[in-house]
Amino acid sequence: MSQDDLFAGPQAVPATPQGAGTADSGMHAAPLAARMRPRTLEEFVGQQHILARGKLLRRAIEADRIQSLIFYGPPGTGKTTLAQIIARHTRCHFERLSGVESNVADMRRVLAAAAWRLEKTGQPTILFVDEIHRFNKAQQDVLLPEVESGAIRLIGATTHNPFFFVNSPLVSRSQIFELMPLSEEELLVVLRRALKDRERGLGGMPVVAEEAALRHLARVADGDARKALNALEIAVLTTPAGGDGRIPLTVEVAEQSIQKKAIVYDGDGDAHYDTISAFIKSVRGSDPDAALYWLAKMIHAGEDPRFITRRMMILAAEDVGLADPMALVLAVAAHQAAEVIGWPEARIPLAEAVIYLATAYKSNSAYMAIDAALEDVRSGRTLPVPRHLQDTHYAGAERLGHGQGYEYAHDHPGHFVAQDYLGALRHYYEPGTLGTEKKIKERLEAWRAQLDALKKQAPPDSSAPTGQGT
Repeated sequence: MSQDDLFAGPQAVPATPQGAGTADSGMHAAPLAARMRPRTLEEFVGQQHILARGKLLRRAIEADRIQSLIFYGPPGTGKTTLAQIIARHTRCHFERLSGVESNVADMRRVLAAAAWRLEKTGQPTILFVDEIHRFNKAQQDVLLPEVESGAIRLIGATTHNPFFFVNSPLVSRSQIFELMPLSEEELLVVLRRALKDRERGLGGMPVVAEEAALRHLARVADGDARKALNALEIAVLTTPAGGDGRIPLTVEVAEQSIQKKAIVYDGDGDAHYDTISAFIKSVRGSDPDAALYWLAKMIHAGEDPRFITRRMMILAAEDVGLADPMALVLAVAAHQAAEVIGWPEARIPLAEAVIYLATAYKSNSAYMAIDAALEDVRSGRTLPVPRHLQDTHYAGAERLGHGQGYEYAHDHPGHFVAQDYLGALRHYYEPGTLGTEKKIKERLEAWRAQLDALKKQAPPDSSAPTGQGT
């Protein structure tokens, strides 16, 4: 799209002052993001995974067959807009409550009217609850009987995962639709539409927008259409026209308007857990660059460094393991360093540990080994301690035969002697072939050859456990 395409008209048209007595002054007093809110599915941008033609939600809206729904996703992705589009399509009565502003009395008033309306006229009510996660459990429970009876069809909107923040009975009676952040290209569509729309947007103003400026707004808005439109409005309304009467929207203006990128990161919600998940999987996948990016996002968002280092210690034991025993040592050291020095300096030992973990040889053998042994303990008959391994450090132990036949490993060449330490033929630990475990594997195979031969000579042991061990 050329700059001329974004120029709304041949002459500068001054913006109507807020409060002027025009017929649409109320609409123009609203922020650009509110004025440009899509009114139809055709105007709606993004969320094609649920709104493309033929998709379930689109078919339900167009046929006015909406049942209870919960929309969840980041801010500025269209949750409230979808509810308003449904309100325009439906033959149901439409009511709206806010999880921030509404109380139980408001809820009971709306629900009582909905029950009366259904009984007297047969018309159901769609109740839209914005930020439904702000209602506590008792408030959410108030909705349940009317949802169950069909007096209301609930549409809830939330930025928090409903499986954690909405009561299970409501979730089970609702269809859940996740809305995704808008892509950069989708946000560009939103911005260009606002610049060209003379009725609701900025089309009455002589704006000449650089493509790079629009792309900067779209990129930094982080998938949030509201944020992108707010920044565009600030940029246009605060930039004086040049000598030719046009308002230049440059990259510099765009940077000043949207300022620092605000990371989408809720301390107790999806962004928090999704980011740490991406971080762990990047380290496990041996990608130090991706791991450092996710670490930087958590640092920038103000994450507790102890939360990060606890996960690093777990990863060092679970995913690096004995392929590089120093990994756990370094993770523990990073945890201790972070506790002592705090942000911002803690970023340095954390980065060092992250790079080490990501580039270390990987093995989950120890993790698999202990889980296999635990499964045998849980599901099989508990094995008795072989007599020759039983404790002898009390009076009368020898008379009971405890310890008889035990051989002291240090009395033998190589400090190893083949003897039965379990009472069953089981191999839980299977070392890998990378790093330190390669040497462990060589030693263990030699020792096990002798141990297995010894165990096979012994009579079958009916007390052997059953489970994952091999």
